[in-house]
Amino acid sequence: MNQAVEADPLGPAERARSNFIRDIVQCRNGSTLASTTLSSPIPKRIVQFWNDLRHLPGDVKACMDSWKRLERFGFELEVFDESSARAFIRSRLGDRHEKAFDRCYHPSMMSDYFRYSYVFVEGGFYIDADDVYHGTPIDQLFADGRLKLQPFCYDVATSQMVAPSIFTEPGANQPGWIFYFNTTPLIASRHHPIVERALLNATLSLEMEQARGLPEVQATTGPGNLTRSVFEVLNEGCSPDAMMVAHDWELTSTSQWSLSYRNDSRNWRLSNQQAYRASSLLGAQ
Repeated sequence: MNQAVEADPLGPAERARSNFIRDIVQCRNGSTLASTTLSSPIPKRIVQFWNDLRHLPGDVKACMDSWKRLERFGFELEVFDESSARAFIRSRLGDRHEKAFDRCYHPSMMSDYFRYSYVFVEGGFYIDADDVYHGTPIDQLFADGRLKLQPFCYDVATSQMVAPSIFTEPGANQPGWIFYFNTTPLIASRHHPIVERALLNATLSLEMEQARGLPEVQATTGPGNLTRSVFEVLNEGCSPDAMMVAHDWELTSTSQWSLSYRNDSRNWRLSNQQAYRASSLLGAQ
């Protein structure tokens, strides 16, 4: 008896992109950095964002503070809020990018757009406010200018994330798996071509008239936008050496899920394509 073939949850273009990312993620061959442009070290600067630091939740502050131990080893920490992020974008990128930032209707989108802006202009290491540092050495991540990204894999069939120990193994795949890159951490030298494209794509998406309402967070500024940008730039001829996959990132840092803000509109998953009300605006990463 013939069994029905399960429909692919992705369209052809999205599946091709996922397969492309899967091949990158599962390639474990170490390559020599050939580009002299990306051979320079990244500034030892760690950047975080919370849109309203006056109302920073205590549990989020604990996550952010976990990175402070790195100051003893010569790392600089910078924390931005909505106002200082806007001022940075205005002064370093200009009116167009400031207007795009102002179109980010949720703090999560602001943090996405700001990280592209900051890392493109200055270079450095952006990490989300809800990520906890585990104390492992990170100096090697700053040794060259390659873009370092954390891979993710989502299983549509189970509505759960696949463990990195499983999906990063060569050949691992299932029909409903979606491979992509997370936006945290975002580590790169200034003017990195993939970060530049992510900023451009986010800007163009935010500038579009949204006849059907507010744009979707992930595709506009989040992991969907970043993954698309990786796919485009590498397919246009940029060397794969321009980036490095952080296969075991969870040994360095993990995002904390049992945080107070995740239960209300500060969690973008509960506010996707919805107007974000200032009355509940107590800050979000």
